[in-house]
Amino acid sequence: MNKKQQVAVDTTDMEESSEINSPFLDEVIGYALRRAQLKVFQHLINELEAYDLRPAQFTALTLIEQNPGLMQAELARALAIEPPQMVIMLNKLEALGLALRIRCKADKRSYGIFLSKTGETLLKQLKEVAIRSDNEATAALSTEERQQLLHLLHKVYR
Repeated sequence: MNKKQQVAVDTTDMEESSEINSPFLDEVIGYALRRAQLKVFQHLINELEAYDLRPAQFTALTLIEQNPGLMQAELARALAIEPPQMVIMLNKLEALGLALRIRCKADKRSYGIFLSKTGETLLKQLKEVAIRSDNEATAALSTEERQQLLHLLHKVYR
């Protein structure tokens, strides 16, 4: 066998196509989830750009709001990111005036994370942006289909 194999292809019958066929992958749940996630997240990324934020930072703000005083390590676990990356994210959220790290009275080595007043106000607006983005990205679904999809996704990851 030659090191380089050449295949002759008759390109006269090839149609230009903007979509690559992937019948096998179309039946793989993980692949379909990833494709859907990419579409939904890209839409949200575009919306959050105006606020100089990324989806993970929006998620962090939401988790902090719902769990005031959350420890840095707990937030890193919830976001599935490494602690050094969590520090970078929190530094940015603090620099934007959206979050605060406050030393815990019980354990002076630990810090609880809280939203600032600015963070609380902005998060209300960001939640509206996220809902609108989510609805626009999933506009092909009816309300019932959307609820069913959420139910099934929760069933998979819980």
